[in-house]
Amino acid sequence: MGTEQSNVLQVNNLQVQVKTKNGASTLVEDINFELKRGEVLGLVGESGCGKTVTSMSILQLLNRKSTSIEGSILLQGRELNGLGEKGMREIRGKDIAFIMQNPMNAFTPVFTIGHQFIETIRSHTKWNKKQATELAIEAMHHVNLPDPVKLLKCYPFQFSGGMLQRVMIAMAACLHPAVIIADEPTTALDVNNQKNVLYHLEKIRAEYGTAILLISHDLGVIAEMADHVAVMKKGRIIEKAGVFQLFDEPRHEYTKKLLNARSKLQFYESAVHLA
Repeated sequence: MGTEQSNVLQVNNLQVQVKTKNGASTLVEDINFELKRGEVLGLVGESGCGKTVTSMSILQLLNRKSTSIEGSILLQGRELNGLGEKGMREIRGKDIAFIMQNPMNAFTPVFTIGHQFIETIRSHTKWNKKQATELAIEAMHHVNLPDPVKLLKCYPFQFSGGMLQRVMIAMAACLHPAVIIADEPTTALDVNNQKNVLYHLEKIRAEYGTAILLISHDLGVIAEMADHVAVMKKGRIIEKAGVFQLFDEPRHEYTKKLLNARSKLQFYESAVHLA
């Protein structure tokens, strides 16, 4: 009982089905995992294995008319599965935040970054516009964005992908949520921005005790960030282990194949000449 109470996120027997003209099709099933305060759980697997469906079901963002979600999703002891849209809107952004895979899809193109950032803060607090603006500026400083006052007046198309990613992280972290779901946060970023994104996520975890569900097909990112790893295949979790154990002693054959598929740098002795 004590262990359950210490979990900020607990997913039990999660199953997601989509309705088709040929009947119901199962997307993910028998998903079980938990996240403790300040913990990073890496969720890995090939494309189409159900990682994003799992995260969208936790956030209750799947189309309720065409999909059914069974099982329990407890966030700080509160059941999310079946919660109404109004209740979920109050929770998303405040108690559980989402960093999307494609930062361009996270912002409305016709509104400034400042408008969207400030309204997000005000929708979850009783702060006035001035207070929300000050928090937005402070949060953007924390992710090393230059001249936040100026950037708040800009539109999304005026930002690079790396800058938008950092704005998303700033928005996700500013209200100190219990959980952040980061879906492929380093995809399509250059190496320098990948490093910055991982640094900011680690900083959020260390400073605020935020738990992070890190979804990635990049095993290097998982090895760098995660405490524990869950491996998905065809909609199921087939192996869970501590990060060191999983990389050093994988048990499942599929996990071994994933690890063996990693890119490896080849060094040839004949190509190295020191003057």
